[in-house]
This record gives sequence, structure tokens and C-alpha cells, in this order.
Amino acid sequence: MFLHSLRMTWRDWRAGELRFILVALLVAVSALSSVGFFVDRMRAGLTRDAHQLLGADLVIRSDHPISDIWKSEARQRKLNVAETIVFPSMAGSGEGEKATSQLASIKAVSDGYPLRGKLKLSIDGSDQAADSIPQPGTVWVDRNLLTSQNLAVGSMLRLGDRQFRIANVIAIEPDRGTSFMSFAPRVMLPLPDLASTGLIQNGSRVTYRLLVAGVPEEISGFQGWITRQIDDKRLKGVQVESLESGRPEMRATLDRAEQFLALVGVLSAMLTAVAIGMAARRFMLRHLDACAMLRCLGMTQSQVTLLYLIEFLLIGLAGSALGALIGFAAHFALLEWLGQLVVVDLPAASSVPALQAIGTGLLLLTGFALPPILQLRNVPHNRVIRREQEAPKATTLASYLLGLASFIGLLLWQTGNIKLGLMTAGGFIGGFIAFALIGWLALKGLGAARVVSGHPSWRFALTALKRRPGASIVQIVALALGLMALLLLTVIRGDLIAAWQKSTPPDAPNQFMLNIQPDQKAEIESRLVQSGVAKPALYPMIRGRLVQINDKHVTGNAYVETRAKRLVDREFNLSTMLTLPPQNQVASGKWMDDSKPEASVEEGLARTLNLKIGDRLTFDIAGQLVEAPITSLRKLEWGSMRVNFFVILNPTLMNDMPQTWITAFRLPETDTTLVNALMRDFPNLTIVDVGSMIKQVQSVIDQVVTAVEFLFLFTLASGLLVLYAALAGSQDQRTREAGLLRALGATRRQLSQAQWIEFLLIGSLSGVLAASGATAVGWILAEQVFGFDWAFSPVVWLAGLGAGAVCALLGGWAGLRNVLLRPPLQTLREA
Repeated sequence: MFLHSLRMTWRDWRAGELRFILVALLVAVSALSSVGFFVDRMRAGLTRDAHQLLGADLVIRSDHPISDIWKSEARQRKLNVAETIVFPSMAGSGEGEKATSQLASIKAVSDGYPLRGKLKLSIDGSDQAADSIPQPGTVWVDRNLLTSQNLAVGSMLRLGDRQFRIANVIAIEPDRGTSFMSFAPRVMLPLPDLASTGLIQNGSRVTYRLLVAGVPEEISGFQGWITRQIDDKRLKGVQVESLESGRPEMRATLDRAEQFLALVGVLSAMLTAVAIGMAARRFMLRHLDACAMLRCLGMTQSQVTLLYLIEFLLIGLAGSALGALIGFAAHFALLEWLGQLVVVDLPAASSVPALQAIGTGLLLLTGFALPPILQLRNVPHNRVIRREQEAPKATTLASYLLGLASFIGLLLWQTGNIKLGLMTAGGFIGGFIAFALIGWLALKGLGAARVVSGHPSWRFALTALKRRPGASIVQIVALALGLMALLLLTVIRGDLIAAWQKSTPPDAPNQFMLNIQPDQKAEIESRLVQSGVAKPALYPMIRGRLVQINDKHVTGNAYVETRAKRLVDREFNLSTMLTLPPQNQVASGKWMDDSKPEASVEEGLARTLNLKIGDRLTFDIAGQLVEAPITSLRKLEWGSMRVNFFVILNPTLMNDMPQTWITAFRLPETDTTLVNALMRDFPNLTIVDVGSMIKQVQSVIDQVVTAVEFLFLFTLASGLLVLYAALAGSQDQRTREAGLLRALGATRRQLSQAQWIEFLLIGSLSGVLAASGATAVGWILAEQVFGFDWAFSPVVWLAGLGAGAVCALLGGWAGLRNVLLRPPLQTLREA
């Protein structure tokens, strides 16, 4: 039986019966395996470099200086210890009018750093491991800092009150963590030199880390001791990171990226699954006579079924294996496009994605090709002399449920999230039904147009669409889904970005100035006025940690939502003022009158932390406890880009609290004189150029979207495959109709024009549906997710109309170019 199946497979391959199924499998498996190989290498890199991501075996991270007691305890346990201090600040160069400055991520490191992994420097064009930390009076920097500041190794860099010589360029920083996506370039200096810079002031946002390494038993004991210290003293802002936890935020980011990319791949797979099912049905229809002949020669139903199942299994294995190879090559394109985000050397890919790809191909083939093949069991013997076929049996019809189950199972497997998978399946099926319904109604309307059309080609085209409504609807839906996915990440993406930019006022601040000391406030305010900044608004900023709500102590474990946990575990930027700031509205309650302790809370924060008017909040501010009831909830206009605060306390309550000042103002993008002068005279200031940061964020977004658009090329190819499959499935019928029409007097030119008109109508309708669907999704994202006004753009429909017409014409030419080549007499004889 196996040898006979091999011979049949070779015969059908030479006849071209199996080539389309193979191509459809290649597209589906390539799309999924390219994502699989990419994610597999990323995860393998995280696992391999877990200790390097920490720079140690254990890291204690805190918002306050690490206790000397903890350091002593670690040394008594014979553990190696190192320290790092990380914070944002300005790095400057040049003198006088030529002085320039840029926001940088400053990192001070102690001897022995890193305890695990290797810090690599770029020396003479190659990456070399560093054997020490920077020497006193020197710094190591990221290369992009040199480029942006027009500096070189040996140049001087100003950090606060101190000048440093740039000694080396950092190539790889092992424990940078999520900073592989950060925008501020790194400046690394020796820890003993930090105090001389004067950069750390009251209110500075600083992260202190204690790095510990040693034998696993001692590390485990020290981790338990530290954990008890944190719990017993109810310390806030202290976190313990181990090899087991690694970088959970990185893993969470990768999980989200994996799910999104997997959905893109699954969309391609689902469209090709439809193509596979249609191609398998055409294969079944063309093999009915062969099955009847085999039955006459003595084969049983089971033997016929097994014969074709082996044939499809061979095609499935070959297509899946080739698809995995193509996916392996394609994932390098993903790595190339994401090269600026993935700066670590990734390990080689494992065989797991290849095995998963082969399993996916076989699953698709089983779910969508098996139902038509099972119908071959029902071919009667007498079909050899009588063109009859029994209706599909209940078991065959039930097998179509296998395709739906495979569809949902593949979504759940690839996304790894039941809710996301089921929602995507529901959305895909809902979109399929909606497009099919609209396509059916459109065909009804085109059928009415046939009566008033006098041109023979138009009448032939409209009649053909009406005669094959099922095939026409499948063609419309498949192409519309593929185009909608592509439009969503091209034209609609641009509209979303434009709407976001419009939501920000044209006079919105593009510079934020932090860490203004009380004795500097008047001078800085005066300079802003002299530079043309009208009525600069400076606000006090006070660092405080929420420790109690009513009579209950607050911990991150009390909340399920990640954002709530993060808010409770870090310090708040509080403020105090008598009048309601601009861009703020009291949503409920009343604004404070300063006669008693009062707190005003942003309504989004209140929802996140389950706060309401009347709740008493207790903050720990520099060791002092301050309690105030919530008397109002505020609605903020975050898109204004102005200074906003989650919590505002009344001035009398905050009179004696340590505070710095913050302001936001707007400068022309080319005007750097004021910023450079302020940084020269007040080195402690941190000035954030929001405009350049937004450009950097947009650059990263464009990079990621470009990579995703690369995957959506698979989706568009899948849509074209379905279109081709639908056209090819009707090729025999079209050939007979063309032969009959030519015998009745129709010219070849008329029939050719009719085909092009038919393709043009299908493609145009698909493009309009795709544009409508993409616009609807864009509107939902803008209104419901991002919260800004949405402007409908006619460009989307024009792009959809043009792309749909072009794709349909290409698919139609590929699928039906041979229909009119056969002589009418030959067609009628074979009918």
C-alpha cells in the first residue's frame, strides 16, 4: 500500500495536483516558524545569560542607600559584594557658547563589578572584556553619546561639578536589563568619584543596587535573611532579584511580543488553512473517477482512504520541513530589523521551533484537508459509468468540525493565552462572517446591475459572479482579511500617530527641568522669563511613599494588577499648591481650602488603587509620616505634556517637608543656548528634551512595526493563495463555460475582458471591505484604547481599493490564464 501511495504521489505531483497544497503549507509554516525561531533564540539568550542580566547571583535593589549592616552580613557569609548607583542626569561638554548637554543614564560602580558576566569595551574595532572598572577621573560611555555630542575617546565630559576624561566605549553591559531598549546613553564612572560631582540631591530619583555572588548555599541563606529583614521592618522600595526571577519585566515584555507576533503568524496560517481546504476539495473532485476505478479493481473504502492519507502525509511532511527551513532564514530578517533593540549575542536556535513548525503543518493539513479526502470513501463503483456521487455522510460533515477545532487549538497553542486565543478566534470568525454577509449582499446588487448592462463582457462577468456566489464570496473574504491586516499596520498606523500628535497642543512644552533646589528657584525663573518663556510655572515636588490607606498598611501584594503593585512599591512625586493647576478639573469632591489636611488624587490613580473620597492616605516623607483625607478627585489632560501630579497635598500640611522644584517649558528645537547655559551654571539640574525622546520612541516603534509588516507579507501572500485556490477550484467549470460560450458565438476577447472585469470587481470590493475593517479597528484603538479624537482618512479606502484590484488581477491571471487556451471543440468533447 505504501509503495502504491508513493507512485500515486509522484504521478499527482507531476500532474500539478499537489503543488498548490505544498505552496500553501510553505507559507503557513514559514510565517509561524520565523516567529518561533526568533522567540526561541531570545528566550535561550535570557536563560543562558540569567546571571549576566543581574551581574551577580543576587541583587538587592532599593530607592535608598543600601544599609551597611546588609553589606557586612554578606561579607561575613564569605560572599563577594559590589555596588552600583544608577540615576538620570545631564552630561555636558564644551565651554561657553559651544557648551552642549544631553540627558544620560549615569552609573557609578564599585570595584569587582560585575560579579557575573563580562563588561565588554569596543577597542580597535573589536569587543574586548574589561578587567576592571573605570580609573579615577575617567568614564566609559555608550558610542551614541560620542556621536550626538561630537566627542571622541580622550575628550572631556562634564558631570555636575566635575570634569571626566572619556577613556573607553562600552560595547556590552551585561546587567543593563530593560535598558537594552532605553533611550538615554550610559555614562559609567567609579563609585568613589560620584560624591565629587554633586549630582545626587534631595529628591533625585536614584536606584541603589547591592550585587552579591558566591556559593549557592550561602546565597540562599543570605536571600532568606534579607527577605526577613524587609518583611519584619516593612521596608518599601526594596526588591530582591535572583537567578530564578531573572528580569521578570524583560520576560513579560518578551511574552507580550511573542503573543503579538504569534498572532500575526497564526493569521497567515489561518488564511492558508482555508486555501489548503479549498485545494484539497479540488483534489477530491478531480480524483472521483480514479477512486471509482480503484473500487472496481477491488480496493475497499478503508484502503482508498489510507492510500490518499499517506499521500497527504508525505506532502505534509515535505511542506512542513521546507517551511521550517524558510522560516529559519526569515527569522534573520526579524533580527536584522530589530538589531538596535537586540544588542546581545544570541545563542543558536534549537530544534524545538522546527518540530513545532512540522507539527503545525500536519495539524493544518489534518484539520482542513481531511474532510474533503474522507469524501472519497463514499465514491460508488458505478460512477465509472454513471456520473453520480452520494451526498456527504454525517461523519464526513462532522469532520469539518475538526478544522474549526484545529483552528482554535492552533491559536491557543501559539498565543499561550486562553483568553487572548479565544478572543482572536471569535474576532477572526466574526470578521469572516461579516465580510461574507456584505459580499453576499454586494453580489445581489451586482446581479441586478446585469439587467441594465449592455456590454457583452460586463454581462458575462456579472453572470459568472452570480452563478458561483459561494466561490466569489470566499475570494472576497480571503483577500479582504489579508489586505485589512496589512492596511492596519501601514496606512492606519500613520493615521493613529497623526491623531496622537494632534492631541498634543502645538504650544505643548518640550523641555522638562527637574531637581531645581529652593535657593535656585528665583534665578532659574528669571532666566526663563528673559529667554522668552511666558509665565513659567514652577511646582514643588516632594518624594513620598504611600504606606497606609485608612488604618491598613499598604503592600504591593494586596493588589493583583501589575501597575497597582508598581505604584505602591515606589515613591510618589507629590506636590502642594493652593490653586487648581491648569489642565486639571475637579471630577468629584471639592478643591482644598488649606484650613486642614487635605489630599487631591488623580481619578485614574484612584481607580487603580481602589481609592475614594474620604479615604485617609498616609505618606512617609523623609522619615516623617503625613496623613490627609481625600477631598477631591481630579481629571488630568495628560496629552498637554505639562507638569502633572497624581497626588496634591495642601500647603500648610507640607510647609516643613524637603522639596525640589520642577517646571516644563517650550523652546524652538534648534535653540540650545538656554539649556546649555543652565546646565553650565547649575550642574545639578536634569533637563529632559521630550521632543527628542518622542522621536526616539517613534524610531523604535517604526522599527518594530517594520518587522511586523515583514510578517504581514506572509498574511498578504496567504490571502492571494486563497484567492488563487478559489479561482483554481472553479477552473474546470470556467473552462467548460468558456468552451460553450465560444461555440455559441462569444469571442475570446469578450471572455478575456469578462474575466478581468470579474477580477476587478472582486478585488475592488475586497479592498473596500479591508479598508472599512481597518478603519473600524483604528477608530476603536483611538477612541477606546489611546483616548484621542479619530479623523477618518479617505486615503485608506483609496489604498484598499487599489491594492485589492491589483492583488485580484494578479491572482486571477495566475489562476485562470489557461482557461481560454483550449479549443472549444476539445472542451465540449471532454465535458
